Amino acid sequence: MKEKLKIDIISDVVCPWCTIGYKRLEKAINELGIQDEVEIEWQPFELNPNMPADGQDLREHITEKYGSTPEQQKESQKNMVDIGEELGFKFDYFDGFKMVNTFDAHVLLEYAKEFDKQTELQKRLTTAFFSQGKDVSKKEVLKQALLDVGLNAEEGLEMLDSEDARKDVRYNEDFWKKAGINSVPTVVFNREKAITGAQPVETFKKVLSEMMNN
Repeated sequence: MKEKLKIDIISDVVCPWCTIGYKRLEKAINELGIQDEVEIEWQPFELNPNMPADGQDLREHITEKYGSTPEQQKESQKNMVDIGEELGFKFDYFDGFKMVNTFDAHVLLEYAKEFDKQTELQKRLTTAFFSQGKDVSKKEVLKQALLDVGLNAEEGLEMLDSEDARKDVRYNEDFWKKAGINSVPTVVFNREKAITGAQPVETFKKVLSEMMNN
C-alpha cells in the first residue's frame, strides 16, 4: 500500500494568511479527490512570541510591527474578508479586535495530535479567533474549543502546566526555525518540498499532483 503524502503546515492560529492558505490547500485536496491519501500535521510558529498575556489592540500592533497606516490596514482587512468569503470562512475585524498570545493554543494542538483531532482543533481555534472575536489565549476559550471537537478538556488543560508539553512545542518551533522557516504559512510536502504563503488553489494542485506521482 502506498504511503500517504505527509504535509506539514507551519502556522499560527492568529495568522489570517495561514487560514486562507489552508482553505486553499483543502480545496485543492478535495478537488483532486485525495483526502485519504494525505496526512496533515500542524507545526507551531508564534507570530508574536513576546505578546503579553492581555494581548494588544490589533491596529496598534500592526502599526508598530509593520508601520502600516489605518487606511492600509482597512484595505488589507477588506481584502482578507473578501477572500475568506470566497473560501467559506468569515473574518470579522471589529473595533477593539486584539492580537493575542498563542503559546497555549500550540500546546493543545500538540495534544490533539495524539487523538487525530489536530486539524479539527486548529479550525475551531481560528474560527473562534477570526469569526467570533474570542481570545484564544484564555483558558475558558481553549476549554470550549477542546469540548467542541470532542476532546477531554480537563486532560487537555492539564497539558498547559506540563513542562514537558511546553518543551515539546519550543523544540518544534526551534526545529522549523533552524530549517530556515521564518514566515507563515509554509507548507512542506514529505519534508522534501516547501512552498510559502497562501498560494492559489491551482499552485497547490500542481505541487500535490507532482508529489503524488513521485
